[in-house]
Amino acid sequence: MITSTNNNRIKNIISLNKKARERKAQRLFVVEGIRAVSEVPKDLLSAIYYVEGFLESQEGVHFFANLFGTKENMSEETVSQLATDQGFYAESVATNVFNSMTDTVTPQGLLAIVKMQDWTLDDVTGKSKSAMSHVMILESLQDPGNMGTIVRTAEGAGCTGIIMNTTTVDIYSPKVVRSTMGSIFRVPHLVVSDLAQTVETLKNDYGISLYAAHLKGQKFYHQFDYRGPVGFMIGNEGNGLTDETANLASSYLKIPMEGQLESLNASVAASLLMYEVHRQRNN
Repeated sequence: MITSTNNNRIKNIISLNKKARERKAQRLFVVEGIRAVSEVPKDLLSAIYYVEGFLESQEGVHFFANLFGTKENMSEETVSQLATDQGFYAESVATNVFNSMTDTVTPQGLLAIVKMQDWTLDDVTGKSKSAMSHVMILESLQDPGNMGTIVRTAEGAGCTGIIMNTTTVDIYSPKVVRSTMGSIFRVPHLVVSDLAQTVETLKNDYGISLYAAHLKGQKFYHQFDYRGPVGFMIGNEGNGLTDETANLASSYLKIPMEGQLESLNASVAASLLMYEVHRQRNN
């Protein structure tokens, strides 16, 4: 059991929780909570930490029984050995130490250190699975809630993947990871340093028609045909898409607005577009 906040493993977890730079450098991120950790593919697990007494709780017994495929109550030594056999580290942590390493107000006594997946442009466009491209392209979104909602909705609507630039909120931040409800492990995603070049590649090499939600749009979003390879560009919550990115669109579209509204929340707009693709392709 780890009993000190000065433990190097604990210090590193706190750093991973707080610093995007560390997450990027180590290719690791933190997942908290029983349900969330249960969603992690086992081959992505780097480490599991659980609070003292968790093994004796009903939740703890159930979690580890599912993880290791056994119905037996396990000791800390057994959990550690089984984890080692399966390629990751597992350790119990004193309550005060666990509370110091969690990002949530009411921690559930379980967190995991998880490896980032290595997605490719073929994965994001669906080419690797021979799927029809349905891509979301995000430029400088800042709100973790918006990002998490878009990732989660992307899975539900059958989106093939998400591309974002480096100034978009970190998809591996604790708040985003929590709000994706596990979808982060199932929706291919890429962070690219040159969004304009990537968009050109989508058009020229993958044959994707790109649409920008834009105030200059002349046709409503539901008036386009999305049964071919498509991508949607969503801009910053306050400023929208930059002119450089918007100019790369094949077409501008608009969303009907009543009252005095000029735009919708970014995740709401993205959700409408993704589900319109789903509707058209499944009719």
